[in-house]
Amino acid sequence: MSVFATNISKHRFGIIDILLMAFIFVLLYAVLHLGASMSVPFSPKDQIDISLDPALLPYYAGRSLLRMFIAFGASLLFTLVYGYIAAKSKAAEKVLVPLLDILQSVPVLGFLSATITAFMALLPGSLMGVELASIFAIFTGQAWNMTFSFYHSLIIVPKDLEEAAAVLRLNWWQKFIHLELPFSVIGLVWNSMMSFGGGWFFLAASEAISVLGQNIRLPGVGSYLALAVEAGDMRAIFYSILTMVLMIILVDQFFWRPLVVWSQKFKMELSEAADLPSSFVYNILQRSIVINFFRAYLLNPLARSFGSLFDRFAGLSETAVIGVKKVSNVSLLTVLFKIGCWILFLSWISGPAQEAFNLIAGMQKAQLLNVFQLGFYTLGRVLICICLGALWTIPVGVRIGLSPRLSKILQPIVQIAASFPANMLFPFITILFLKYQVNFEWGSISLMMLGTQWYILFNVIAGAMAIPNDLLEAAAIYKLTGWQKWKFLIFPSIFPYLITGAITASGGAWNASIVSEIVSWHETQLTATGLGAYISQVTAQGDWAGIIWGITVMCVFVVVINRLVWRRLYQLAEVKYHLD
Repeated sequence: MSVFATNISKHRFGIIDILLMAFIFVLLYAVLHLGASMSVPFSPKDQIDISLDPALLPYYAGRSLLRMFIAFGASLLFTLVYGYIAAKSKAAEKVLVPLLDILQSVPVLGFLSATITAFMALLPGSLMGVELASIFAIFTGQAWNMTFSFYHSLIIVPKDLEEAAAVLRLNWWQKFIHLELPFSVIGLVWNSMMSFGGGWFFLAASEAISVLGQNIRLPGVGSYLALAVEAGDMRAIFYSILTMVLMIILVDQFFWRPLVVWSQKFKMELSEAADLPSSFVYNILQRSIVINFFRAYLLNPLARSFGSLFDRFAGLSETAVIGVKKVSNVSLLTVLFKIGCWILFLSWISGPAQEAFNLIAGMQKAQLLNVFQLGFYTLGRVLICICLGALWTIPVGVRIGLSPRLSKILQPIVQIAASFPANMLFPFITILFLKYQVNFEWGSISLMMLGTQWYILFNVIAGAMAIPNDLLEAAAIYKLTGWQKWKFLIFPSIFPYLITGAITASGGAWNASIVSEIVSWHETQLTATGLGAYISQVTAQGDWAGIIWGITVMCVFVVVINRLVWRRLYQLAEVKYHLD
């Protein structure tokens, strides 16, 4: 109450508050109106007409943004729950982390093949089924990167802070709210930005769905672009790109930039940098009487009630765990519980697994081996993408992360470049490839890089921004410059973030191969030899045996590489490059 009174005394109700209230009202109305449009009657035989009239682009943009933020909300919830369980339970970690490797490697188009049918069967006669399938596809482009970042932040929490939490006898909820979540905020914010950009990348694929012999289009910028490319309408393509750029800029300035400024409160340091990030939106929200009113009378009471509820639940759960541990045959109970879980899981998956096995068994041996060979072609492109991307993203990311002034200038530019769906540029690049007769076997690598190098850049920026200012001052006192500064300060500090970026970039590159190894312009199609092109082709044909086998092979490649390379580097980052 006193804080609110103080804010009233400092700031008076003015035009900014009126505009802010109007903005909130318009935003709520738009969400309700667009949300109602998602549940209209629908039938595959009665398709929704998508018009290339530019006047409809604001409406299409609103529909696309609503899908993006719904998917982001689901991704954030998934990240907090999945990442926490994987980091806190050694038994769960052995299952959940490899499963996360597999999930991030399964291509979005492969998901759509199954989910579009499932969601339409779940909600027959309603557009909501197709909308949920589209949102789920966007979710798969966002969740894995965020989850990897959060999981990694939890396992590298400094040991002295862990010991302090133990001394203060914080329960798991208090420790999560006051230590673990704040420690992970910077990395989570930057990876959320990258994940949001990953959702844009697959927007066209999720709104203009060509799968199992059906063409289903949802109102949105992605479907508008797909129709414009099919028609070869350069004017409509330009309008769709302009709309996309405007959306990205607005989301960056009104959503991400304030979050970046807010996240700096959780930076671990004893001294504060002289030049800090800033945001005019964040400053307005801080000074607004309306926002302070909602914070004092709505948000804070809700947060206290929610926290109190979870605090009690945490106390009861810890008491229950202590009671279970006192049981003499607790080991037997644990074994029986695990066996029961495995029996339930196997009984649930046995039917679909048997059907999938029967489909794959019907394929010829030469065809099965050929898909593995295609996987090695795509693997080569993925490795080249990561190496070429790291060459420029590491120095640029460090430079941006260590300079708040440079970050303020370049963040919107980087955000636009990372968030802009690279597949929107594919028609123009395809024209250049055709004009200059570029070998698409190598040209497809550049298309894959357009959607994957940003994972490394954003993680490096987050790692550089998380370097405590006291360490930077110590480096200046000891006159560390050039290679010495990189060797003893910068590289050890960003190494954990770099590995996270490389893992997610690898998964993103495999996913991007679906749309990068086969592109078209009018009736001309360019196809590179690889697993991505194969999955794209069998998906369009509705070949379930090919879809399942292609996805399985891709998962095998990703998991093997992660186990042999990335996981060992992860362990090195956890043990050697750990801030204590």
